[in-house]
Amino acid sequence: MTHKILVVDDDPDLVTAFGRMLSHEGYDVERASSGSLALEALDRGGIDMILLDVHMPEMDGLELLTRVRDRGLQIPAVVVSGAGTIEQAVQATRLGAFDFVQKPVQRDRLLVTVHNALRFSRLQDAHTRLQDEMTQGAELVGESRAMQTLKGLISKVAPSDGRVLILGENGTGKELVAAAIHAASSRRHGPFIKLNCGAVARDLAESELFGHEKGSFTGALASRKGRFELADGGTLLLDEIGDMPMPMQVKLLRVLQEGVLERVGGTRSITVDVRVLAATNRDLRAMVEDGSFREDLYYRLNVLTLRVPPLRERKDDIGLLVQHMCKPGSSASGLVFSDEAISALRAHDYPGNVRELHNLVERLAILHPGKITAEHVQEILTMGTAGGPRSAGRGSLYRFGESLRDLMTELEKQVIAEAIAAHGNSKSAAAEALGTERSHFYKKCRQLGLTDPGERHGLEG
Repeated sequence: MTHKILVVDDDPDLVTAFGRMLSHEGYDVERASSGSLALEALDRGGIDMILLDVHMPEMDGLELLTRVRDRGLQIPAVVVSGAGTIEQAVQATRLGAFDFVQKPVQRDRLLVTVHNALRFSRLQDAHTRLQDEMTQGAELVGESRAMQTLKGLISKVAPSDGRVLILGENGTGKELVAAAIHAASSRRHGPFIKLNCGAVARDLAESELFGHEKGSFTGALASRKGRFELADGGTLLLDEIGDMPMPMQVKLLRVLQEGVLERVGGTRSITVDVRVLAATNRDLRAMVEDGSFREDLYYRLNVLTLRVPPLRERKDDIGLLVQHMCKPGSSASGLVFSDEAISALRAHDYPGNVRELHNLVERLAILHPGKITAEHVQEILTMGTAGGPRSAGRGSLYRFGESLRDLMTELEKQVIAEAIAAHGNSKSAAAEALGTERSHFYKKCRQLGLTDPGERHGLEG
């Protein structure tokens, strides 16, 4: 793509020199000898960047830049001056100028500046498109009483800067709720950054959150910003906050309290302005009681609480959700559901929530494109949540929408509970039978909620 640059200067020789220099590099150049002619060129459209002088009769460069911004044009501008002052440079920057270049202008310096300004403009455009897509995707579908209550709460909490703890089962749309809060807030034009705390390796968690300096650890070949810095001026979602390691909870608490962080391997304090949202499907209160989650961090995050209802509590929304999932451009576009098919979908309990419903709709689109009947729905449902026939004699260990961590935790709890019962409710005997060190076994029991009142007071059951 060839970019068109508007060169504005009352010196015809300088305009010609800049024009030749830029044309030689493959840019299209349009020339204007005054601010008013520059505005006419901008009105005709097609300009990708402005290169303008400060000192011009009739309308100086700063006034021209002001009028450009007043018209809502976000075209990158580079200001050139032969006798510029610091005040002029500051004013130009406040008006959105990408750079302020002193005369005499060095050719290489100018070309690098022009290249960087155009590149920065492309990145801004891409960021705007992504933010727009995110805002559009933040639509919460549903008109049930539960969803109306949730939407009402979002409209109340979004305008503030208060931290929000979003609770809900897997697959309910907690990330979507966070995106809706951001989209309705005063920070909606800022970044919306996400971090899944359960998906980050423990030894990389600090770097992911706070960034690192070059050489701070093996593999740190360059300095890197963390999620907090990337979210500066916007919103940071800490998903699966219950899976954050204890050492990181301490460091996160400091940043929430002070708004200041240090990169890994760095000594410079970096101030950030970030609204933090947290989401989890775990019982943080129980985790506070058993010591696996810091109480002070819990109260820092839990300024406001939103509970996202599971799909089984809002089955009236299934018709609207299916319609949304089958909109033009989606993988299920073209599907038409009969009333009986929607009724059959409403009869299911959806342990995987909206994510499971979406999976069912996609499978229906693959196996039965066109009109969907109740028989089609029943066929898909009897295949089981894993997408294949259930094995005879036992239910599937996999449930759609559940993470491996959650499934393994539940399985571990079941095995330990059965072992304790098999050994006359003696945890010591169960630990020995399972080949596990007793103190570790008792700690695991507390984490999984397999304790009795006596043990909580320091007595062995």
